[in-house]
Amino acid sequence: MPFLLKSEPDVYSFADLQRDGETVWDGVTNPQAVKYLREMLPGETLVIYHTGGARVAMGTATVLHVDASDPKVPLVRIRCGKPLASQKTLDAMKAESIFADSPLLRQGRLSVVPLTAQQYRWIAGK
Repeated sequence: MPFLLKSEPDVYSFADLQRDGETVWDGVTNPQAVKYLREMLPGETLVIYHTGGARVAMGTATVLHVDASDPKVPLVRIRCGKPLASQKTLDAMKAESIFADSPLLRQGRLSVVPLTAQQYRWIAGK
């Protein structure tokens, strides 16, 4: 299952992930978002999304490893993928019917959001 990971670009941006190559995705405290982190599997695809003033999907990443031994603080190591050829804004997502029931729109404060395969393909331009 693909997931969308939100980050404030001045805290950790897609450019930071590109520079680092890999990172542990942390700082998630919302119980629902933590649940989604625990559900991730190695090899799953991710979308990195900038929150704040930007509100735009920036690029892709892949789950490398999930350590859920501490259920309250799962450690998810991710690897940078590619920048999106066409960045998709939150407004553009709101205009697409495939996102009507998405937690991205219904629970806007979640920092980790599952995506359907169709939503991922639309965002990633595939």
